Amino acid sequence: MEQLQDMYFKSFLQSTSSKVVSGDKMMNKARGPVWHAKHKVQGIIPEGRRGVDQEATWSKSHSDGWVYGPGSFCLVAHSPCVLGAFKYMRNSAQEAKRLWLETGHLRGVIATVVMDGKADDQALFREFQRQRGMTLVTTPRKNSDHTVERQQMINVLNQPQHCRLRRQRGQTVEPMQGVIKEIFALERCWMHGSRNNRWLFAAMGVTVQIHQARALKRQRSVWKIKQEVLGL
Repeated sequence: MEQLQDMYFKSFLQSTSSKVVSGDKMMNKARGPVWHAKHKVQGIIPEGRRGVDQEATWSKSHSDGWVYGPGSFCLVAHSPCVLGAFKYMRNSAQEAKRLWLETGHLRGVIATVVMDGKADDQALFREFQRQRGMTLVTTPRKNSDHTVERQQMINVLNQPQHCRLRRQRGQTVEPMQGVIKEIFALERCWMHGSRNNRWLFAAMGVTVQIHQARALKRQRSVWKIKQEVLGL
C-alpha cells in the first residue's frame, strides 16, 4: 500500500503540474505503557508493565516533549493541498533522511521540497540540487554562515519566494497530519509492533488519498472528509 501512495501521488503531481511538496515527521504514542530508555537498553521490562510495545522508540520535539511510540512520515503537495504519503518510520529516525528517500521517485516531477529546520544541512541541500534538480527549502540555523557554501545556501533560502513557501508549510503538511490524527483517533496507536503499524499507517494514507481525490472531483474541501472516511 505504500507503493500505491507513491503511484497515486506521482500521477496527481503530473496531472496538476504541482511542483512543491512539504514533508514532516509525526510522533505517535505507543499502545500500552512506555518503556523507559534505561530499561530498554538493558532489555528489562519492569514488573507490572504489561503490553509494552518493544519495537517502539523515543523521540523529542519542542511542542510534545519526549514521546515513546512509532513515528510516521507525511508528504503533502502545496497546491492543490493533498496527501502524498503517510507511512511508518522509526520514531527515533532522522526525518531529513526520510525526506530524501521519499522524494526520489519524484525526480523530474517536482522542483521544490520543504521541511523545517531539521533539514538544515548543506550537504543535503547540495545533493537535492545536484542529483535531483530540486531546491530544498528549510529554516537555516542562526549564526551558521561560517563557510562560503553555507552563505550561498542561506542566500537561496532567504529569497522571498522561499520564505513564502516556509510559511505555507504551516498550512499544508502540519495541519494534514492533524486531520489524519483526528480521523483515525491517533492520540494513541491501535497496534503493537513496527510491521503492524507500517500496514496500518499505509492503509490510513491510501484511504485519505481516495477521499481527497473524490473531494477534489466534487469541488469540495479536502480537509473536511472525516464523515466520508468513517462512513458517518
